[in-house]
Amino acid sequence: MKNIKELYLKYREIVDYLFWGAMTTVISFVSYSLFVIIFGAILGENAAVLLFGMSFSISITLANILSWICAVAFAFITNKLFVFESKSFAFAVAFPELTKFLSARILTGVLEMAGVPLLVSLGLGMTIFGIEGAVAKIIVTIAVIILNYVFSKLFIFKKQA
Repeated sequence: MKNIKELYLKYREIVDYLFWGAMTTVISFVSYSLFVIIFGAILGENAAVLLFGMSFSISITLANILSWICAVAFAFITNKLFVFESKSFAFAVAFPELTKFLSARILTGVLEMAGVPLLVSLGLGMTIFGIEGAVAKIIVTIAVIILNYVFSKLFIFKKQA
């Protein structure tokens, strides 16, 4: 038991980052599910908008946007307080952290949106458990997790000297 505690203390930041990242994923999926149900009931299951010749579900689009906002807000607070231990909510500290955090998450979000189809087009579209492009999605997800951690550690929640 002592060895486990020592390992945790040695790698606390990374372990906490992965734990809170998993919780962020739960928040994303739960909020997405709730928003789909709510918007489906309000707008109807077939409410859609035609864009670039394709039909997009309004309920799913709104649910996805709002769940991303919920997940990013949760990730910001948990990363700030529990992972990188930046305890100040003074405007001069928290606002720059928030803007940098949002910028990094938007950047890695764009990378994810472009990276998966790119890797699939380059031949990494293999199917796992019936999910087409799963290999590309896994590779990009790992890259995004690493980039988000690096951005948070080096640029967003850097320790004040």
